[in-house]
Amino acid sequence: MAQENIASHRMQVTDNLDELLAIFPESIRTKITEHPQTQEGNLIEVVMDLGRLPEARFANEVSYLGNNLVSREDIQYSVERVGTFSSDNRAGMERTLHRISAIRNRTGDIIGLTCRIGRAVFGTIVMIRELIETGQSLLLLGRPGVGKTTALREIARVLADDLQKRVVIIDTSNEIAGDGDIPHPAIGRARRMQVARPELQHQVMIEAVENHMPEVIIIDEIGTELEALAARTIAERGVQLVGTAHGNAIANLIKNPTLSDLVGGIQAVTLGDDEARRRGSQKTVLERKAPPTFAIAVEMLERQRWVVHEDVAATVDNLLRGIEPAAQIRTVDDNGEVTIVHEEPATIISNTLTRTTPVATPIRPGGWRASGRMSAVTPFKGKQNRVNGDFEQMLEQSWQTQESDGNKIRVPGPNGEDWPVYIYPYGIGRSQLEQVIDVLDLPITLTKDIDSADAVLALRSQIKNHSKLRTIAKNRHLPIHAVKSNTIPQITRSLRQILDLEDPNVPEATDLRLFTKAGNDDEIEALEEARLAVEQIVIPKGQPVELLPRSPKVRKMQHELVEHYRLQSDSFGEEPNRRLRIYPA
Repeated sequence: MAQENIASHRMQVTDNLDELLAIFPESIRTKITEHPQTQEGNLIEVVMDLGRLPEARFANEVSYLGNNLVSREDIQYSVERVGTFSSDNRAGMERTLHRISAIRNRTGDIIGLTCRIGRAVFGTIVMIRELIETGQSLLLLGRPGVGKTTALREIARVLADDLQKRVVIIDTSNEIAGDGDIPHPAIGRARRMQVARPELQHQVMIEAVENHMPEVIIIDEIGTELEALAARTIAERGVQLVGTAHGNAIANLIKNPTLSDLVGGIQAVTLGDDEARRRGSQKTVLERKAPPTFAIAVEMLERQRWVVHEDVAATVDNLLRGIEPAAQIRTVDDNGEVTIVHEEPATIISNTLTRTTPVATPIRPGGWRASGRMSAVTPFKGKQNRVNGDFEQMLEQSWQTQESDGNKIRVPGPNGEDWPVYIYPYGIGRSQLEQVIDVLDLPITLTKDIDSADAVLALRSQIKNHSKLRTIAKNRHLPIHAVKSNTIPQITRSLRQILDLEDPNVPEATDLRLFTKAGNDDEIEALEEARLAVEQIVIPKGQPVELLPRSPKVRKMQHELVEHYRLQSDSFGEEPNRRLRIYPA
């Protein structure tokens, strides 16, 4: 996990609260004004339902406003002081951002009102400002009330005023730019197109592109298949699109057949035998159908805590393969200071995207599969820490461990080398390391202290995107040897390379003890069967070979032995007759 700070920017809020309070009867208005949470600016909405006590909803609580039940006269008093209700039962107040939604009975009479406070918050998008400036299409996700529309309003102002772009807002319910013909100043120079009826929103989106030459289109609440199709059309015309959709995460859109086109669409694909074997998956898998409409997605978990996906295509592909995508969490404090935390994925998520067909698993080599979740070499405080994204903390703990005896004992090697070579392992299974060293009798000593090491041996997936280990090794002039996967063949080759014993022109000696710990007759027999199949049939004749049925434990050993020869293998059949098939190079 890596963390960084970016420049702070204090937020400013404009809410025109007095105009909204004026629509309520005197008894309700007084209670709202006197409430301490209102004075602190925490009022979210006021609810009036016929025959019930009026409610004021704040960020962290709900309060009744007096002891008098709401009457028809109270509701009528408020309705007369707001704009006209459209077909979606929403109304507004001219030159403000407040939204009043109505609940009607079966005869069409209004019997309830939800009056939401509309606020223009300046500085709310400081967390993602550099993403907006890239010109790529941006999708905001989140539950109702989390601040999606407020963020859209600020994005429109920044693009129009600060970046001098031609911005058109498709304002279906007049919620982004306020009610009336003159838009609210919060959107800056951006232009606003109103929509007569919600079902015509997709038509107005296309009309905006064809008639008004926008560089940016901003749309709130994409919710129908026609609107998703219109969004794709706009994006393909080279117009930057900024929109919102209901759903807490990208995974919700993938499972939503109406909106899945926003992230590329999903289709079932039947793979050939070779491709399915290469992926290690079933023959029918789910795959992304097309490039996503939105290149960037932001999951708004809370008002001041967002998760950013800078590559939606990669995120969707990982989710379909059952891999949890890497998370970039951005938070902002009350002073406007933004913190970005990069978390690497640590788990393979369960298959929740299809009912009948398992999703494809990631491509993986034979042997002990490399998952990027290997245990650290050193046990910390009596228990084994697993790699969970907190790379910095684990690494800091690992290299501070001191050896009980720091004196190196050296003897000259056959060519005058200093042996043994002291190796600092990171993310590599210690049991495998010790097994390889013992069986091959290699002049290597494992050390827990990086200061006394001659080289670093680390899992490639754990050092690829992190610079701290590389910086420390560079400062100490230590070479880093990366191991692609945590398997016996990979570890063996890396250790032989460190000792300059690796020669690609000379075949490696195959010691079956490398691949078995128990060393019983059944395991040795199974490994010998695999060795003979490779050396007498697969390599010289170029023909695949099927081995005898074995237990899962023994098959894993056979997989690693086949990988030692740089060949591919696969398990097939049903238990107890499941067996290995070895393929020529």
